[in-house]
Amino acid sequence: MHSYKSILYLFFSLLIFSSCGDTTSELRKVSFRGVVFGTYYSVSYFSYDGRSYQAGIDSLFENFNQSVSYYVPNSVISKINRNETDLMDDYFGTVLTASLEIAEQTNGAFDPTVSPLVNAWGFGFTDREKMNQSKIDSLLNFVGYQNIEIDGYRLKKGFPEIQLDFNAIAKGYAADLAGQYLTDKGIKSYMVEIGGDLVTKGKKADGTSWRIGLEEPAKDMFAAQEWAFLVELDNKAVATSGSYRKYYEDGGQRFSHTIDPKTGRPVDHNLLSVSVFANDCMTADAYATAFMVMGFDKARSFIESRNDLDAFFIYSTGNEEYGTYTTGGLKVIPRSEVEAGL
Repeated sequence: MHSYKSILYLFFSLLIFSSCGDTTSELRKVSFRGVVFGTYYSVSYFSYDGRSYQAGIDSLFENFNQSVSYYVPNSVISKINRNETDLMDDYFGTVLTASLEIAEQTNGAFDPTVSPLVNAWGFGFTDREKMNQSKIDSLLNFVGYQNIEIDGYRLKKGFPEIQLDFNAIAKGYAADLAGQYLTDKGIKSYMVEIGGDLVTKGKKADGTSWRIGLEEPAKDMFAAQEWAFLVELDNKAVATSGSYRKYYEDGGQRFSHTIDPKTGRPVDHNLLSVSVFANDCMTADAYATAFMVMGFDKARSFIESRNDLDAFFIYSTGNEEYGTYTTGGLKVIPRSEVEAGL
């Protein structure tokens, strides 16, 4: 299990469809972009004074990185992975608590301890290793969320070799944090997007919802991004994970970046991508990865038992064709209908 969303080619294409009512004589639209977690972020919101909060959000992201990014040598997660400390901060504790809860709910399809396998397969922060069943079995000994316990602000590992990886959940939480920052500043309508993970609040100044484009499956990682479906959001979050942008080929075989924590191998099924809609982006982020591990049939069965999540699945039907499935609480509009004005 690993979405590697902090540095991936995004499985989610954001489209903010403008309209003549984006600004009013009272409210002004503020938009800015930046770089964080190895990808791009964008923020749009409406305010009366038109003030930019980019500096504050950049500072927030920097502090968050110091907690949960294993690309930062002295971050909390890096020190914990090296067994230099067992002390967590608030950011780390929040992400780990959510990770363990979702791991339990998904029976390990989402697992924050999958890092050794991700690295060995070449999708982490170390070079790819030569993989065989013996190597996989040895690494699986140190993968399993059940071997992690939380005791106040301290983390207990069942084995010192256990390493944590929050790439499949932290970016969503960062979007939530940026949204909460804007809320605390009195902003009532915003959209925050980090590398395809997105959270919205309220409606735009003209009373319309935020309009988001979902990407059409690409033939390979180099294909241009083309949106194929539209959704309208307000007070909702969405995260997308998929298999057709981040992978490598070896010996004529394609290896997905999504690693199954139970088999220890890259997933191999017909689910191309899934966009998960939830009340917060951290939840959407984690379940998007979990569903990519499960595959279409298991993920569909899982989400149909929940009333707090919605999802849009794109799955292969063979011969470079694909099908879609939308849960009942979600409306997804094909691009052809949008362009026809239906």
